[in-house]
Amino acid sequence: MLSRFRIHTAVLLALALLCAYTANAQTSDEAEEGVDEAVELFHQGQDAHGAGDLARALELYDRAIKLRPEFPEAEYQRASALVTLNRVPEAEKGFRRAMELQPEWSLPLLTLGKLLGRTNRAAEAEELLRRAYELDENSTVALVALADIHLQTKAPREKLQALLRDLKSATEADDANANLWAARGSIERALGDKAAALASFDRALSGERKDTTLLIERAELRAESGNLEGALTDARAAQRDSQHAARAALLAARVYAQAGKPDEALKTLDALGDAGRNLPEAVSLRASLSKDCGDSSDENITAHEALLKQNPKDAGVMACLGAALRTKNPARALELFRAAAGQEPGNVRHATGYAAALVQARRFNEAAVVLRRILAVEPDNFTAHTNLATALYELKNFPAALAEFQWLLGKKPDLVVAYYFIATAHDFLGEYADALAAYETFLARADARQNQLEIDKVNLRLPTLRNQVKRGEGKKKKKAGE
Repeated sequence: MLSRFRIHTAVLLALALLCAYTANAQTSDEAEEGVDEAVELFHQGQDAHGAGDLARALELYDRAIKLRPEFPEAEYQRASALVTLNRVPEAEKGFRRAMELQPEWSLPLLTLGKLLGRTNRAAEAEELLRRAYELDENSTVALVALADIHLQTKAPREKLQALLRDLKSATEADDANANLWAARGSIERALGDKAAALASFDRALSGERKDTTLLIERAELRAESGNLEGALTDARAAQRDSQHAARAALLAARVYAQAGKPDEALKTLDALGDAGRNLPEAVSLRASLSKDCGDSSDENITAHEALLKQNPKDAGVMACLGAALRTKNPARALELFRAAAGQEPGNVRHATGYAAALVQARRFNEAAVVLRRILAVEPDNFTAHTNLATALYELKNFPAALAEFQWLLGKKPDLVVAYYFIATAHDFLGEYADALAAYETFLARADARQNQLEIDKVNLRLPTLRNQVKRGEGKKKKKAGE
């Protein structure tokens, strides 16, 4: 009886084990089938995604995730589709779920970091991008995105230098792409190394495909460095891209203005459509090129103050307002011209205005230094020669001042007041015969309505001077070669 019971029990146990095995096998098969179906749905979702059918793609990704709740690839792709639909909060949630499921996967970190960077959450974006780069040091996309964030947030110099070291290391590779070189150039520019930045931009633009945004950035840098011809070449090339045509045309107009070609600058502005012509930058540039730029009326000054408030970094508006304030408020004019020259160091017009403001403020030594630099670049800059002649005369450097006034007369023989300064310079030097000849030329050409003060001074001086010349007094002007 006992043995039968044991046999019966053993049979029951065997049957129970068999049933349990069969149930487990069925559950395992079902699970595998669910996984297979989830993967198939995921692939179908990718196909729909690639075809641009985002609604269908989302439906398929959702079904895949429902069958397989821990599916990081599906979470990532679903979030990517949501980004395209501008459903950013849902997309962020999806990327974070993918990161949670697969912490060592750099792609969700990278993509979410770039997304947050575009939504003004720079600190979070930088942390995610840095982690993505730590997980994958070959991720050039992470480095480029980090460069964008650093530039966007005006990161401190130490951060920029650390990133530049990584970018330099990445660009040493033979397969370094244009985006890496462009990012390196932008960081070098932010650090003030213009020569290195230009070299990096040249490398980035060395291929057949020319990135328009980068062309514009190189044009700006070339203009800052004084290579106006190169800047115009880049600006014109960028104008071929309709998406950036207005920005590139404005840049070309600025370069023409910087090159002292206001007519070309105005033509370029006129060629813009209505929307382009009404852009604040276009309005301010046109104002700076207009004949009313130096108008010192209260209305003009008020208008340009308002314009500067709207465009606080616009060098053209600064210079125009400086010109209007030159006599009314020399100190403010000087600061405005200094700021304009700082914004566009290669712009001779701003430097010339700054030098003129220095002369107005009677800071003649500083003015002479700036003016000589200008004339080294533009030897025929009449305004610079005029101000240099004045500065040298006030510094009592009469021989050098004489050379400048003679140059001015060579260009404009009817510049009557120049004869007065030439005469007085000779007089101060004790060159009385030359002084007398210049005084007499001045009197013969002077207009009583404009030069009465100088005429009176000359008439007071002439009797004594004539007697000195008769007596043979004074130094003789040295002849060339003596």
